[in-house]
Amino acid sequence: MLATQVRQKDSVYYFVAYPAEDLLEKVRFISRFYGDGEQIAPDTPPAEQDEIASFISRVERSDAAFQRQMSKAKVSAIRNFYETAESQPPIPAAILLFTHERLAFDPLGQYESVGNLQSPKEKFLVIDGQHRLAALQFYLHSHPKEAASIHVPCVIFDGKQENFAAEMFVIINSTPTRINKSHLVDLYERVSYVSPDKKFAARVVDLLYSSGDSPLQYRINRLGGRSQQQKWILQAELFNEVHRWVAGDWKKIERAGTDKKHSEKFYGMVRDFLKAAEKAWGDAWGSADHFVTSSVTLKAMIRVAHDLAAEDAEPSGDRVARWTRRLSPWSDLVRAFRTEGFYERFPAKGQVERVVRIEKELARAARIEPAPKARAKK
Repeated sequence: MLATQVRQKDSVYYFVAYPAEDLLEKVRFISRFYGDGEQIAPDTPPAEQDEIASFISRVERSDAAFQRQMSKAKVSAIRNFYETAESQPPIPAAILLFTHERLAFDPLGQYESVGNLQSPKEKFLVIDGQHRLAALQFYLHSHPKEAASIHVPCVIFDGKQENFAAEMFVIINSTPTRINKSHLVDLYERVSYVSPDKKFAARVVDLLYSSGDSPLQYRINRLGGRSQQQKWILQAELFNEVHRWVAGDWKKIERAGTDKKHSEKFYGMVRDFLKAAEKAWGDAWGSADHFVTSSVTLKAMIRVAHDLAAEDAEPSGDRVARWTRRLSPWSDLVRAFRTEGFYERFPAKGQVERVVRIEKELARAARIEPAPKARAKK
């Protein structure tokens, strides 16, 4: 295929105008999807479901992907635009494609930057433009003659690790209106410009969601989560609290180590605190009749966990039993955390203030003093 090679600093990529039908045969549709198991089969659509919904249900889903789950409404709207656009190009913006294969480029004569680009053996991943291509596929089926005349502008990145594609996706989409914060947290580990403390906190949150010994396993509301269990807290909210803790202790964490082993050790502290809290709260833990495991109380508990760990993190062997005794006075607070009248008992102008009120109440009951560094951060 004829391509234009572009060089920018150490990067090389290509511009290509792909015939619509050829392009659709060379891309794979994939979306990020969570589940309790490693392999997740797409849902089977009802017989009466329309063709777009049926297509989306068959899109490959993986928790290793970076793309968001596809939107039926967005695909339908773009398809409608293709059908009505006459005086303007239906696809004016470039589709961004990625392959880990190194593609051979053969310049044409005297033109060093124009030549023939080899097609990859495997299908392209779509960094940006998946909805536009999905809509194009339906437009091709319903208007084959019109679609046959469409050439799609594409930018091709080749010869890099898939983390490059994930990082490019985040750079393009990381605005408040385009990418969900929970989705962004999932990708922190794969993005080079994200600070080490955020990556460390993101690993801890992922362990809290996925580890079999975590009291929060599958209780964290992650974007696209398939688990049918009741969710207690948004991933982005939990990340903010864990990162608050990590950032406050980052110099000490850096000295000890920031690799996978040390993030698992840090996770162990959070897990042990939550296990102790679960025992202290008794039947109120996870009860729909109480606000014990609501996001506002869990956030307050993570702050108390930071303070407790600052004074009594080691030894870890009997930490759960030790901390269970320390948090045992919380059993006397169960009535205060009943759902009925909860907001009247903890009045506040908003969630931020309410978290602080609950944090102080929990710390006072367990006689846990604020850690000096944590107090300075607050």
